[in-house]
Amino acid sequence: MSIRTISTQPFQDQKPGTSGLRKKVPVFQQAHYLENFVQSIFDSIAAPKNATLVLGGDGRYYNREAIQIILKMAAANGYGKVLVGRGGILSTPAASCVIRKYKTFGGIILSASHNPGGPKEDFGIKYNSANGGPATETVTEAIFARSRTITQYSILDAADVALDALGASTLGDMRVEVIDPVSDYAELMESIFDFAAIRNLLNGGFRIRFDAMHAVNGPYAQEILERRLGAPAGSVMNAVPLEDFGGGHPDPNLTYAHELVDIVYGDHAPDFGAASDGDGDRNMILGHHFFVTPSDSLALLAANATLVPGYKQGLAGIARSMPTSAAADRVAQALNIPCYETPTGWKFFGNLMDAGKVTLCGEESFGTGSNHVREKDGLWAVLFWLNILAVRKQPVESIVREHWAKYGRNVYSRYDYEGLPTDAANGVMQHLKDSFATLVGKMFGKYSVKFCDDFSYTDPVDGSVSKGQGVRIIFTDGSRIIFRLSGTGTEGATLRVYLEAFEADVARHHLDAQVALAELIQIALQISELGSRTGREQPTVIT
Repeated sequence: MSIRTISTQPFQDQKPGTSGLRKKVPVFQQAHYLENFVQSIFDSIAAPKNATLVLGGDGRYYNREAIQIILKMAAANGYGKVLVGRGGILSTPAASCVIRKYKTFGGIILSASHNPGGPKEDFGIKYNSANGGPATETVTEAIFARSRTITQYSILDAADVALDALGASTLGDMRVEVIDPVSDYAELMESIFDFAAIRNLLNGGFRIRFDAMHAVNGPYAQEILERRLGAPAGSVMNAVPLEDFGGGHPDPNLTYAHELVDIVYGDHAPDFGAASDGDGDRNMILGHHFFVTPSDSLALLAANATLVPGYKQGLAGIARSMPTSAAADRVAQALNIPCYETPTGWKFFGNLMDAGKVTLCGEESFGTGSNHVREKDGLWAVLFWLNILAVRKQPVESIVREHWAKYGRNVYSRYDYEGLPTDAANGVMQHLKDSFATLVGKMFGKYSVKFCDDFSYTDPVDGSVSKGQGVRIIFTDGSRIIFRLSGTGTEGATLRVYLEAFEADVARHHLDAQVALAELIQIALQISELGSRTGREQPTVIT
């Protein structure tokens, strides 16, 4: 075996992103493309010689091939050991768990999160730091800057490593340990939650369905829910991870998880339903004929946290992304703890958690987590809900409605316009920014605009400033309309519109969100001129 140094051309088209590099598979399959980015990571993070790296992904198409390339490049770049999930599998929260448990220098995660997989679909790669969380903006900017100047990379000329059996092997001077991708994570979950109480709930006839969507969390859910907690076999559906996610879109929302939704809203529905996404870090929670919004879910977990052994001492604080509803703020106020409003992106939560400022955090995009790892965690959220249900012994809907009666209801919805022409989407955002001065003080029916801004965040831990995080239109009654361009797509632009109205009147809590928000929806379309500027009359997804 020998190390080869290969000449290459730098990237010309990449931009820093919160989720690493995401492109279509054929782009990654171009000569030297993946290698360029991996070498840029290694060049930028300055790992000491013989450092340990964690490596794994969500099993999507090109996962195995990419892992072999990265292993050989790690060996050529002086790493001493790589911990890789069996079969190349590691969910994103499990990768964070392994990084933290074994105190490795960091890890490389292969995933495009909730995006579709397959030969012509999406692939992604990102670096997580030693705290287990996504690399900071400083690191990601350094990686992308290096990718634009790189002229060569190093790789070991060697045979592929066997990935499907546990054990150790060598790759040049580097040790490769194939680890059980589930066991460390499952043990962590058992240390947080009351497994005995959940087991009694499930053994008492409480029926659940968990949709793994043919994605990475299938093996995790089967091990924890069915084997360790005793849910009947088959409680986990679509449990086998597939390279193309069975042809589906592994995004746990009411649109893409329609198979589960049909079950939970159908005859003989189970008591509880849940789903997770491609890499296992997102979750959707459903009760019997009832959907729990991610914003409400975060608030409810916070309000009931002391029922869970891992949080019985209470919470240091809560953090939510700016587009997430203010439901969690109301709980934080009642608990007399801080609630931080951050840009979208889990690394902002990581700083707060590392500093001990928050315990729970969440995003409206179906991501919830805590300081047990430094990623959002889909199965953790499901177990949290099951622990609450086991203690309170009430249906999901009753728990939610009692919460609304106590704190008020933040009626909430998100409209996603996917695959828009980039120029048109940028035009909508610029039009909104240009309209700030004329909007303030303007009346739209019962709604009066209090202020508008393009959200900027100063990190209370490191003082870094993040600008241009989304347009906020705030009304005098606390209602909000937010417009934001998402960075998670790989084709065109995704424009998200977030709508929120606070409703204190219990008599109106039964209203469907789309009915309750109908006036705000029309105001959002009027202010943004979205229809005329994009040619899109309807959103792709409503949640």
